[in-house]
Amino acid sequence: MELESRFAAAHRNLCTIATTGTNGKTTTTAMVASIVTASGELPARLTTVGAWVGCDQVPAPTPTEEFLFTVESAVKLGVKTLALEVTSKALGEGLAKRWPPQIAVFTNLTRDHLDMHGSPEAYLAAKAQLFMALAPGGTAVLNADDASSALIGELLAPGVHLRTFSVKGEATLAARAVELAPGKTTIHLAPSRLADALGGRLELGVSGGVHAQNALGAALATHAAGYSPAAIRTGLEAFRGVAGRFEMVHREPLIVVDYAHTPDGLVGTLATARELCRGRLICVFGCGGDRDKGKRPQMGAIVDERADLAILTTDNPRFEDPAAIARDVEAGSQANARWIVELDRAKAIELAVAEARPGDVVVIAGKGHELVQEVCGVETAFSDVEVARRAVGTQAG
Repeated sequence: MELESRFAAAHRNLCTIATTGTNGKTTTTAMVASIVTASGELPARLTTVGAWVGCDQVPAPTPTEEFLFTVESAVKLGVKTLALEVTSKALGEGLAKRWPPQIAVFTNLTRDHLDMHGSPEAYLAAKAQLFMALAPGGTAVLNADDASSALIGELLAPGVHLRTFSVKGEATLAARAVELAPGKTTIHLAPSRLADALGGRLELGVSGGVHAQNALGAALATHAAGYSPAAIRTGLEAFRGVAGRFEMVHREPLIVVDYAHTPDGLVGTLATARELCRGRLICVFGCGGDRDKGKRPQMGAIVDERADLAILTTDNPRFEDPAAIARDVEAGSQANARWIVELDRAKAIELAVAEARPGDVVVIAGKGHELVQEVCGVETAFSDVEVARRAVGTQAG
């Protein structure tokens, strides 16, 4: 009971903006924290890649302790808003009941974690718990471009406010156009009361069309929490991305590392890369072992259709044979792209960097921010970003 009373005491003193979905959770959460910072307040951010109060990361040996240490530290330091990323695993374990949010954001729902939930319906049901926990007066911020949003909207309690965002159609806050450039994304907003207050557009200091939806969701959520249009604009413009989310390693040729490890995530990442590409699109990717095998040929088909050169390699094979995983992925290829299989991930990244010429874009997909590679139960230090940087340095030398 002492643990539960500590959670309850911290919860009473924080407004929680919680974000869930398959892709974009970490980035949206970080954008919310950036907006809070731009307002002049101290932010608290709790994500799958770490927890921070202000600029200080919260060290903790377990997820429960990390959560509790973060929220209690936030309260002591006078934080008003907690930016919280919520996974389906955490929701399945009852987080929404223990820590119900005041504002909840839904990014999207695509194929992932079927090994954990068993079916897409069960996966959606886990996500929906966050929105069912909203009390009257709370706000649900839903992605109108995702069909699952309609189902979630039907589950909202009476008195919960509904706000929507879109890059394709009509919504509470919608983009009529998105312009991309390396290190910059401009969102031109469709007319609305909030869009007008935001000056008709949002400027982001990061590359990628996928960031547009995240920014619209973060803008709506923070506006519902009472943050001004000026803070929203400034916070999004100051945002410089999250490690491993379309993270730029080199500008020319453009080399990026991205966490895309689901079919939909890979589609979005490669679409963004193609828009920035003046030459060939090169994709280094693989699929994890001991996870959803059904998505492997889908991932292969996506890269085959959208890239000029597919370099198939090892992700986290865990206890599976990397060559067998690669064969499953290759089954989705129709040989539209040129394919190279290099199961040594470091060599695959080095090969991609060596192949790249000015105008090309290299996407290193799947592991993003991860700092280890798991093989047969052993975790070995491995960073896509560091391997790519070394490869760029070698080429330059």
